[in-house]
Amino acid sequence: MIHVEGLTKYYDELCAVDHINLDIKTGEIVGLLGPNGAGKTTTLRMLTGYFQPSDGDIQVKEFSIHENPLAIKRLIGYLPESAPLYKGMIVYDYLDHVARIRGLAPEAKQKRLKELADMCGLRDIMHKTIETLSKGLKQRVGLAHAMMSDPEILILDEPTSGLDPNQIIEIREIIRKIGEQKTVILSTHILSEAEATCDRIVIINKGKIVADGNTQELTAGKGHERHIQIGLLGADADAVRDRLKTINGVKSIDATAGGMAKETRATVICQGEKDIRTDLYTAIKQTDWVLVEMTQETQTLETIFRELTREN
Repeated sequence: MIHVEGLTKYYDELCAVDHINLDIKTGEIVGLLGPNGAGKTTTLRMLTGYFQPSDGDIQVKEFSIHENPLAIKRLIGYLPESAPLYKGMIVYDYLDHVARIRGLAPEAKQKRLKELADMCGLRDIMHKTIETLSKGLKQRVGLAHAMMSDPEILILDEPTSGLDPNQIIEIREIIRKIGEQKTVILSTHILSEAEATCDRIVIINKGKIVADGNTQELTAGKGHERHIQIGLLGADADAVRDRLKTINGVKSIDATAGGMAKETRATVICQGEKDIRTDLYTAIKQTDWVLVEMTQETQTLETIFRELTREN
């Protein structure tokens, strides 16, 4: 559906998006996750054709952003972080105005307005003025606007920013429902939001993609550090370090001895896809040490996010 190759955007000397490559399949809900200033919004604005890339290309179906930007825009519904609504208008009048701008015929327009009222939960507020609505309801109206032309792709920039917990859950459910039929791309810096809403998460930091996969793949530690805690009796800390550091996949070992039980504690930091706990056990079994604990710390999306986006 969407193929991004070498996508780059400069603001004068500042590189906001740095040669990213990305493929998005039809029907995926993809979350762009990253700290503020990571390049998420700039990436979305290039995908919608609002910004012209400094380098690289975006292809949506058979269209290129350089050769057929209008054709791509016709396939996309876009909701920026602050929905651009005419606040003095009644919800029905506003959506009717959007439908006419989109060129919907009268019969098709009425049918679409009813569909969007049901989809976005607007039936009870169609007669209200937009300025009287809560931010969550305004976001729903913005979603209806973005979905008016029944686009194949829906792009949402921070769709739950500033909403209370109940409103976040409501918007999340609407997005999941839309995602059953559409390709959805959304940006967020809220980890729980990405985990609960998205089929796939792309983490961006300083304009580069630093991780890409579903939550299970990311938390499995593929390509990231994992920590294994080991407790041993009758072992010297230096001997533990010397013996275990030779195991393939071990990045470093921090071992200390002491305490009333004379237990040696070791933190084994490993990297790679292989689970090395069997190798650790085999190496320990060949000694006279007593293994009293071996625990692998569970990776969470939060720990992965911090590891990939920290300054150092």
